[in-house]
Amino acid sequence: MQLSKMPFKQFTILFIAFVLSLSACKDNKKIIKQTEVTFTKEGELTIFKVSDSTKVTLDIEIADTDFDIQTGLMYRNSMKKQQGMLFVFDDETERFFYMKNTKIPLDLIYISASKSIVSFQKNAQPFDESSLPSNGPAKYVLEVNAGLVDTWGLSVGDIISF
Repeated sequence: MQLSKMPFKQFTILFIAFVLSLSACKDNKKIIKQTEVTFTKEGELTIFKVSDSTKVTLDIEIADTDFDIQTGLMYRNSMKKQQGMLFVFDDETERFFYMKNTKIPLDLIYISASKSIVSFQKNAQPFDESSLPSNGPAKYVLEVNAGLVDTWGLSVGDIISF
């Protein structure tokens, strides 16, 4: 009599295990929403064009901590025309940026320790992880919306002040 009850118990245990495993595979319907990262004005920056003495003034956010430098403008949906992010480094060396997790196209302006423009990377495309080098020593990097370097007519040698 004991032998005939064993298969039933085994069947019952297997059936319960099966039902529990199905409930564990239930779709997880949690939705994770990215928090909107907004611009925080931390200063003003002026670009002085050497060729004709005109100037461009921007509100800037400053990236000067390791976290801010690593994050930059990632996860932002937009930035206004008169806004930018200024990266401030401790040393002057060749810089390499990329557009990982960056949703908006940008112009990158590489700037020396003496605050003159060294080079540009224009129209950097969203999510592109290609290296964007400064091609020379830079202590600062200014990121603005793509196309503004040409709109403003900036040149290597123009000076910034912040």
